[in-house]
Amino acid sequence: MLFNSPDFIIFFIFVVSVVVIFKYRKFQHLFLLVASYFFFYYTSNYLIILLIFSTLLDFYAGREIWKSQNITRKKIIFSISLAGNLGLLGFFKYADFGISQINAVSHSLGFESIPFLNLALPIGISFYTFQTISYTADIYRGKLEPSKTLREFALFVAFFPQLVAGPIVRAKDFLPQLREKMENFGTNRLSLISIHDRNLKLGITIMAFGFLKKMFFADNIAPMVNDIFSNPIGLESFTIILGTIAFGIQIYGDFSGYSDIAIGAALILGFKLPLNFNKPYFATSPSDFWRRWHISLSSWLRDYLYIPLGGNKKSTGRTYFNLMTVMFLGGLWHGASWNFVVWGLLHGLYLAVHKLILNKFPILKNNSFFKSKIGKIVSISVTQYFVFLAWIPFRVHDVDSMMYSIEKYVLIDFQLISLFTTASQHRFAIGLIILFVILNFITFKKPNLVESISNMRLSYWILILIIIMSSILFFFDGNPEDFIYFRF
Repeated sequence: MLFNSPDFIIFFIFVVSVVVIFKYRKFQHLFLLVASYFFFYYTSNYLIILLIFSTLLDFYAGREIWKSQNITRKKIIFSISLAGNLGLLGFFKYADFGISQINAVSHSLGFESIPFLNLALPIGISFYTFQTISYTADIYRGKLEPSKTLREFALFVAFFPQLVAGPIVRAKDFLPQLREKMENFGTNRLSLISIHDRNLKLGITIMAFGFLKKMFFADNIAPMVNDIFSNPIGLESFTIILGTIAFGIQIYGDFSGYSDIAIGAALILGFKLPLNFNKPYFATSPSDFWRRWHISLSSWLRDYLYIPLGGNKKSTGRTYFNLMTVMFLGGLWHGASWNFVVWGLLHGLYLAVHKLILNKFPILKNNSFFKSKIGKIVSISVTQYFVFLAWIPFRVHDVDSMMYSIEKYVLIDFQLISLFTTASQHRFAIGLIILFVILNFITFKKPNLVESISNMRLSYWILILIIIMSSILFFFDGNPEDFIYFRF
């Protein structure tokens, strides 16, 4: 039921937070912290201990790293912080996966299997561990001063709008906003929020489009995706390609929808979170795709993994190795399953091949053809062909089904009767896909559309919100799909 789902609970806590914070601004940070911990406890129960552990570990580790003048001591403390965070993440997320791999080998050798731990995956652990790691890493590099108070740092780690599925926020972006609010508190009168407040209107508009992406598009496309990929063997190419396109749109609507909801909610509460998606399906190259898709993760992997490994400053071969390593770990970050590793390695291969081509043919870097309209269409089409190909292993876990689906996607064999049958069975979802493409193209051509809507006259703005919410409610079937990235 909707009222028992985490997304409804987060929305309920958000509404209560807005009311309380704008009526009693003096206590806003304390209330936000309590609300964040309540949300995490509601969704994860006793596993809130892990969140508290990471918070305490990195708060005090950051302080000690900053105070220490001995580089060896700094490295030891930073290593302890890394070991604590990655140890928790590895144990709860990958222990059973590791046991399954050991059992596969031991079974072939005739040994007894190790029993599974059946650990519950703490919601948001992949996100808040990366946040706290970036905090101590930036302090270690001398790029960030440690948090002044434990309450301040705890709110940074547990801030509930983006706690469970990002964006991955960095302390250097979030902590200054907290401090500015505290410093400016004395100059502000206690008052209720005004409907004419710019951040309120923009935040609500961003949230509305987030709910539209998630509940109107992603949730209504999901049944077709589930129907196709629950047992894809035997289906012909058109159905597989349709399912692949549908899943690409579903995961985008689902994940970018959550990011929009988190960004809009945070904006209403007075905080600016980083952009997490920027029209990724209009990317013109693999590297351009990762500048547009899950930006907070891709930039994190670049700054805290790719560059420390040497980036592209070493030999050419080392650069390719670094790309493959980063994307391998990026795939594994998404889940303890080989299909995510395949997805990550495919993207690593795309990045490596793209860089290889540009190195071999430097004339292509600034070629006028790729700046023309036709050239951009070609670049986008080729890029998205491979991006959507990689969505197959992301969605299909079974190896046989995965390989069959990839074969049908690559080696096209259309059957006209099957094409019409599939289109007839899923005409509503296909209509949503077409509508999504049209709206996505409009927002690509008009990147400030959401902001323009938020600046409309109040009556027009409310009318658009009513249209959006009516569309969601009219097609809501009473069984909302969980956010896909809650699993990671």
